[in-house]
Amino acid sequence: MKKLFALLLSLIMMLSLCACGSETSAETETDSDYDYITGNGYLVIGITEYQPMNYYDENGVLTGFDTEFAQEVCSRLGVEAQFQIIDWDMKETELMSRNIDCIWNGLTVTEERRENMDFTTSYLTNRQCVVINSANADTYTDAASLASAMISAESGSAGETAVLADASLSTANYTPSSSQADALLALKAGNYDAIVIDYTMATASVGNGDYADMMILEDIALANEEYAIGFRLGSDMTARVNEIIEEMIADGTLAALAEKYDMTDLYEATLN
Repeated sequence: MKKLFALLLSLIMMLSLCACGSETSAETETDSDYDYITGNGYLVIGITEYQPMNYYDENGVLTGFDTEFAQEVCSRLGVEAQFQIIDWDMKETELMSRNIDCIWNGLTVTEERRENMDFTTSYLTNRQCVVINSANADTYTDAASLASAMISAESGSAGETAVLADASLSTANYTPSSSQADALLALKAGNYDAIVIDYTMATASVGNGDYADMMILEDIALANEEYAIGFRLGSDMTARVNEIIEEMIADGTLAALAEKYDMTDLYEATLN
């Protein structure tokens, strides 16, 4: 009888633990992202380094359009902005596993990405562009001339998608780079004949400083796209941040930020 009683007691305890575990799991699944983030007191923002969106200045301070944009949104939310450099090819995994709370780094809105994340209101218009070393200006003049060239773009990026989707570029010798910054450095070193990167980055880098001997092939038209912030699927943070974006549009904060980073035309194109 004692053994039977002990067995029944053990079964009751196991069932109770399972019920508690299920309840905890259910609570976790239905937790508000907003409550989770404000409870932590910070928003973990997944980025890569690239000018003018998120980059380190001459004093080693992280700055850029997206950096300042994120800091202002976090200030209005009452939380701290914490930036974390990620492998761009793993951005969806980082987001879903809660290693980061959002992706905020010139993130292009695509239907494929909508399957893995929620997007906020778009805030900048962008496009992909082809960059070459100026010494090769007579060799590479259009997409057809690059059909057998050595080309690179950031792995998992809109640039990579543009390369693979273009009739001429897709036949080139394509090798992915770990970041747009690495692609620029490799082009400068002569490892590639051309790279495909965000127009925002190209206009901020090409023709200046270390990249003074590079140029954009303006005659190659790749599709326009829009930037937005990526949150977890079903996250209530999307609506919260959209409200703040509307506030920043209305009070001129976002327009001033676009002017500071010489992107007024890209900002206004999104509004229109």
